[in-house]
Amino acid sequence: MKKLLLTGFVPFLDNPINPTEEVVKALEGQMIGGYEIVGRILPVDFAESARQCIEHVNEVKPDVVISLGLAAGRNKVTPERIAINCRDGEPDNNGVRLQDAPIEEVGPAGYFSTLPIRAFVDASIEKGYPATISNTAGTYLCNNVMYSVLHKIEQEQLPMRAGFIHIPASHELALKKSGIPSWSLADLTESIRAMIQVLGE
Repeated sequence: MKKLLLTGFVPFLDNPINPTEEVVKALEGQMIGGYEIVGRILPVDFAESARQCIEHVNEVKPDVVISLGLAAGRNKVTPERIAINCRDGEPDNNGVRLQDAPIEEVGPAGYFSTLPIRAFVDASIEKGYPATISNTAGTYLCNNVMYSVLHKIEQEQLPMRAGFIHIPASHELALKKSGIPSWSLADLTESIRAMIQVLGE
C-alpha cells in the first residue's frame, strides 16, 4: 500500500490557530488517490521541525511527502515551486531568531518541488477552489522543512516525491485576526484532497 506523509504545524507567532493542524487531522487515515494518508504535526522550532519531519519520513517510509503551512494573508492555496538554503525571519516558538543562516552548510542554493504542482493547481481550480503556484516558500519554518526533506531525498537517492503547500487562514483564525482573507476548514481540506487525488491519476 502506498503511503503519503502529510504534515502541518502548531500555532505560531500571533496566530492562535493553525488550520494546517485541522486539515491534517481531517485527512489522517483516509485513502486518497491510492495513498494512505499518515498525518503528523510539527513544532515551530528551527532546531526541531525539520529533524522531526525527517524522523517521520524514516518511520513512515512514505512514497510522497506533502507538508502544509499557513500563509495568513494569501487568498489562494499555493503549492510551492522551490525551497532555498536560508533560514531567516521572525522568532520561532522558542524565541530563536536566525538571520541569513544556511539550512545545510554545503547544500545547494535550492531544491525544486518534485510534486506535480501545475496539476495540483489545475485540480483545485477544477473543483472550485482558487489556487496558484507560489515561487517563494519564504525563509521561515515552512521553507526549512521543505528544503530539508528534499535534501534528504537527494542525498540518499530515495524513490520519494516531496514538496510544500501553503494554505490561507481559516474562518476561525480570521475571527481572531482582522484584515486577512479566509476559507472554511472544509474548503481548505477539500482543496488539499483534490491535489492529493492527482497523484493517483
